Amino acid sequence: MIEIKNLTKKFNKFTALNNIDLSFNDGQSVALIGPNGCGKTTLIKSILGLNVVETGDIMVNGESVKDHYMYRNHIGYMPQIGRYPENMSIGETIKMIQDIRKIPKEQWDTELLEAFELDKISDKKMRTLSGGTTQKVSAVLAFMFNPSIIILDEPTAGLDPLASEILKNKIVKEKAKGKLIIITSHLLSELDDIVSEIVFMNEGRILVHQSVSDLMKETQTEKISDGIVSILKNMKK
Repeated sequence: MIEIKNLTKKFNKFTALNNIDLSFNDGQSVALIGPNGCGKTTLIKSILGLNVVETGDIMVNGESVKDHYMYRNHIGYMPQIGRYPENMSIGETIKMIQDIRKIPKEQWDTELLEAFELDKISDKKMRTLSGGTTQKVSAVLAFMFNPSIIILDEPTAGLDPLASEILKNKIVKEKAKGKLIIITSHLLSELDDIVSEIVFMNEGRILVHQSVSDLMKETQTEKISDGIVSILKNMKK
C-alpha cells in the first residue's frame, strides 16, 4: 500500500507536483496517465526514492520513505528505457541483479524469463539488444524478486504483440495475488483489460482518481480512453 500526503515537489521555480494526495491499495492495478510533463515521472521517482521528498510525505506499507531505504525491497520497477552495462550479457546482467538483491533463489519468480525465452539468448551482450528485448529484460527483473508493489513505466513500449500479451497476462495474474501494480502509459487502449483504477494528472495535479467501473458508469462508455475524454470535456465546460 502506498499513501501520498500533501506531496509538493519543486525544481527551482517550477512546481512539478502540487499538493498531491493519493492512496494506492494492495490488489489494485492503477493506470497513472496524463500528457507529457504532467508530473507522472516525478511522482514515480519520488516513490522510488530517486527524488528527495521535502514537502509532504510518502508512506509505503505504513513507513515513511524519509525514514529509511529498505522499503525499496518491496518494489519492482520496470523503467521506460532500461540502461544496463553494455559489455555484460543478458545472463550476467540478471545474475548481477540477483546477487545485489540477495533474495533466496527459491523465492525468485522466473515465469517471464521462461515465457520470453531469454535463457536461449542469455549470452547476447546488452549493447546488441533491440529496444524490445531490453524491455523484456527490464520486465523480468521487475517481477523476479516477488515484490508486493510493481511499478511499470510504459511497459509495452517496443514489445511485439506476443510479448505484450505475455506481460499483460502476468500483470493480471500478480494483481490477483493481492499485489499493487502501478502502470504509466500513453496507450490507453492497452489498459482496458488490466487496470482497476485510473489516476489522470495534469500540471502537477490530480484531475481524476476513480475506479474503472465508476468511470465507465459515470461516462456511459466502454473504454478507458473514451471515459477520460468525456470527463475532460465536461471539465472544460
